[in-house]
Amino acid sequence: MRCLSVVVVLVAANLLNNWLAPGAYVLTCVISTAVLLLIARRDGLTPADLGLGAPTLRRGLRWALVLAGAVLAAFLLALAVPAGREAFRDDRAAGLSVEQLLWSVLVRVPLGTVLLEETAFRGVLWAMIRRRCGTTWATTVSSLLFGLWHLLPSRGLNRSNAAVQSALGSGPASVAPTVAAAIAVTAAAGVVLCELRRRSGSLLAPAALHWAVNGFGYALAWAVSRR
Repeated sequence: MRCLSVVVVLVAANLLNNWLAPGAYVLTCVISTAVLLLIARRDGLTPADLGLGAPTLRRGLRWALVLAGAVLAAFLLALAVPAGREAFRDDRAAGLSVEQLLWSVLVRVPLGTVLLEETAFRGVLWAMIRRRCGTTWATTVSSLLFGLWHLLPSRGLNRSNAAVQSALGSGPASVAPTVAAAIAVTAAAGVVLCELRRRSGSLLAPAALHWAVNGFGYALAWAVSRR
């Protein structure tokens, strides 16, 4: 029942963020995170179960620094070739002012996207399912739900990202393939993030990778659009 409660909270947050109240994105994510942590506490989960235990924070921080540095290095290498630069051409970042870019990278992504998604999918859900069914089921179910979580936000991806347009087109017929591809890719990413959570014992590791991909991605896409 409590697993279902988590899913209900996530469905409500997804609808608010992508349809009903997108302007309250960060507030919705923070409140939803607090509600999920309360559900986890009622379920008997400890901070250690959620990857937030004090003994693992130092190890998680080491993982976080290495992962963030690796993402930045990979992105900079990708920018060195034309095909890589094309992947960073995104209308969503191109239209941002400096203030909006800083808000996205320093507030919206870490306190909105990363906070809620990592707490939900690699923290609360993963721990709940792992305790009941084991690690394999925890990773599988949470990753599939993570993929489905991106159904609504991926609807306009074929119009905003140049690489996606080139691969799948920008017309109405390409919406369904784009959404399906986004769900598959993010579900696979969910598996990687769950494995980082398991290996490091800390939620900081997947959170750092998640922030680095989104945050550095926004910043470099914005920079490419200014060239």
